[in-house]
Amino acid sequence: MKPLENIRVAQPPKARVLLWTDLKHSDMEEIEKSNSISEIERILLRALLASDVMQPKQKILLELYTNLVLFSKEQHFNREQTSVLISIIKNVHQFNTETPLNNTDLCLTYCSELLLCHSVRRPPFSIDLFSSEQVTDILYYFINTYMRHYFLYKYIFTPEVQLDISLSYTGIPEDTDIEETAQSGSVSDGRKETERETEMNEEVPQSAVMTATETASLGHGSSPDSELRTFVQKEVRDEVMRLTAQLQQRLQDSADQLNNAISKLETNIQVKK
Repeated sequence: MKPLENIRVAQPPKARVLLWTDLKHSDMEEIEKSNSISEIERILLRALLASDVMQPKQKILLELYTNLVLFSKEQHFNREQTSVLISIIKNVHQFNTETPLNNTDLCLTYCSELLLCHSVRRPPFSIDLFSSEQVTDILYYFINTYMRHYFLYKYIFTPEVQLDISLSYTGIPEDTDIEETAQSGSVSDGRKETERETEMNEEVPQSAVMTATETASLGHGSSPDSELRTFVQKEVRDEVMRLTAQLQQRLQDSADQLNNAISKLETNIQVKK
């Protein structure tokens, strides 16, 4: 769980050259020689996730990286291009999962900047590793795979956020004080009632005793403090339900905006082709 005050949407880091950052030259040699998906997964698990045992979350990332390797083979990317592509998506994923808040536009911007950093020759700030056509194909693939499942990645890999509400009632004693007061009052009342009954048993008829008992039982209603507490709790429940409904509506609006943005990007990419 993450404290609420530490939750923020940070700006993406500055794009930098990622050649051989995660997958080394020797790793790419092994991937090129591999003949099955299981061998590719074994190499990626060791090189990218630094583990020999696959955890549930690691399995999701491993599937993401394995599909990137297969996509690179379909596009006939060389070793350098494949290594850089996987590092780009890895960095975008890390930036995406730094916050549970929506940072869709920033993720798209960061991915575009990283691709631009590897498609323009301007050493030492950038290299011309991808052509403009290859950048278009990569963006199209990124939008239709990672961004299509953006909220699933966000839900799985971001820390859970919980809002705890504590209430303090001004002018109302604590529950323990109320209980102690009630218990001491009931004990003293019981003693006084016993004394009164002993004194009055000989003088008051039985019918009068019954009437007094019924009147006392009717007097034990709810106190003003308990009524106020009940009222405040009801108002808090209503407010929490209202905020929950607003949050659900905002999530739905964010999902609609993401789908619209993806549709526009797909249209622009197809027009450029």
